Amino acid sequence: MSSAEASSSKLPPIQKGASLMIAYRLEDRPVLLIGGGVVAAGRLFFLLEAGARVTLVSPPPLHPDISERLSTNPHDITWHSRSFDPVNDDIHVQDFAMVLTAIDEVEISRQICDLCREHRVPVNVADIPPSCDFYFGAQLRRGPLQIMVSTGGSGPKIGAMVRDIVDRALPENLEEAIEGVGLLRGDLRVRAQGVGGSIGRRRMQWMIGICDAWGLESMAKLRDETVRKAVLDHGWEGDRVVRPSDVGLREEKNRRRRLIDWSYAGWYAAGLGGMVTGMTLGMVGTIWMLKRPSR
Repeated sequence: MSSAEASSSKLPPIQKGASLMIAYRLEDRPVLLIGGGVVAAGRLFFLLEAGARVTLVSPPPLHPDISERLSTNPHDITWHSRSFDPVNDDIHVQDFAMVLTAIDEVEISRQICDLCREHRVPVNVADIPPSCDFYFGAQLRRGPLQIMVSTGGSGPKIGAMVRDIVDRALPENLEEAIEGVGLLRGDLRVRAQGVGGSIGRRRMQWMIGICDAWGLESMAKLRDETVRKAVLDHGWEGDRVVRPSDVGLREEKNRRRRLIDWSYAGWYAAGLGGMVTGMTLGMVGTIWMLKRPSR
C-alpha cells in the first residue's frame, strides 16, 4: 500500500446527502418574506434576530406575532399588504439576499422557487424540502451561542426533540463562559498583534489549550479583567498553558442542567413501583403454578 493510500484510509468516509451547516450573516441585508401566517411569524423572528431588513408581502389578516413585530420593529420591516405575483410583481427577487415563502398556494410557491433559482437567489419554500436551498432546523440560542439541529427536512419534530435534549444538557453558565473566552481572545489580540502566519497559529493553539485546561465552568471567571491579565502574564508571556489553580482560582466542575424534571418524580416512582410490583406478583404466581401438584 502506498503512503497516499495509507493516509486516505484514515479519513472519515463520505456520506452524501448532508447539508452544508454554516452560520449565514444577514446583518443589514435585504430579505423577502412572503406570507403572514404562523410559519411566516417564526421565520420573521429568526430574520430579525439576524439583523436582516425584511420586506414582508402578505394580505391581511396577519398573525398576531407579525403584527406585534411591525409595531415594535418598524424600521426593520416593510410590509406590502397584498399577495405576491411571481410574474408581474414590482418587487423583484433578484434584489434580495434570500427569499422565503410561507403560503398555502403550492403553484405560486413553485413559481417563486423557479424564479429565485433562475436569478441564483437562495430560496426556502416552507414544508416543501425539494424547493429549499436551505433549511431552518430546530434552533437554540444562548447569547452568542447558536445551535441548529437539522434532519434535512425529514423529521422536524425529531430535530426539535434533540434540540431540547441538548438544551437541558448544557452547563448553566455557558453564556458567561463564552463571554469570558471572548474577552480573553480580545486581550490576546491586543498583546500579540498580527494576522495569520506563525503568530496567528500560536494564538490559536494557546487559546485551545486554555479552553481545554479551564473547562466551561471555570472559563466564566475570565470575565474578570484581573484574572485575564494574570492568565496572559503567566501563560502567554511564559509560553505555557496555565490552569485556574495557577492564578489562584479554584477549578470548577461543569454543572449540567438536570435531564429529568423532578416535579414529575412521583409519577416516575409510581410507574416504576407498579411495574416492579406487577413483575414480582407475576413471578410468584408462576412459581406457585409450577409447584402445585398436578391432578
